[in-house]
Amino acid sequence: MKPIPSFDHPVHEFIQRRWSPLAFDEALLGRETVLSLFEAARWAASANNGQPWRFAWAERDGGERHARLVSCLKPGNDLWAPKAPLLILTVVRTTRERDGAPHPWARYDLGLAMGNLTCQATSMGLYVHNMAGFEAEKAQELFSLPPDFEAVTMVAVGRLGRPEDLPEKLRAREEAPRTRKPLEELFLP
Repeated sequence: MKPIPSFDHPVHEFIQRRWSPLAFDEALLGRETVLSLFEAARWAASANNGQPWRFAWAERDGGERHARLVSCLKPGNDLWAPKAPLLILTVVRTTRERDGAPHPWARYDLGLAMGNLTCQATSMGLYVHNMAGFEAEKAQELFSLPPDFEAVTMVAVGRLGRPEDLPEKLRAREEAPRTRKPLEELFLP
């Protein structure tokens, strides 16, 4: 595990330990563990309780659904993400269920659901790596998403693997210290 960086102010240990690894142990998580992650996501806050998030997921079991998810990964992510024991495609409904009007907060709500999933994963000794590097249009087609549903991210989940199992060009990134902008840079004048 990477060393925990120095924090300027106290934060929960889950936040201290959270990071997005590239090296995952290939051992499967098991259905109950996976469903606990999605249960945490299910209980996230959302605008008007709309819960616009949806998930396509598969464990790394050699199955057709996993192969479809892997086929959506862009170069770079395809070097490490297929080895994670769980891949998830995150999706939002872009219209409100109750009246079909545009849902401008759908992505925000998905972010809250993924925050819950990430906290749950961290509490279970698991790690989550969110990815923008995937072909959303291909995912749209392969998972037969209706027109008002939109693929947003791909996510890899699992236990930590060994950095030395990564391709050389990714190993340095995996072992680099975690950094963040200073807090003051995040505040608007």
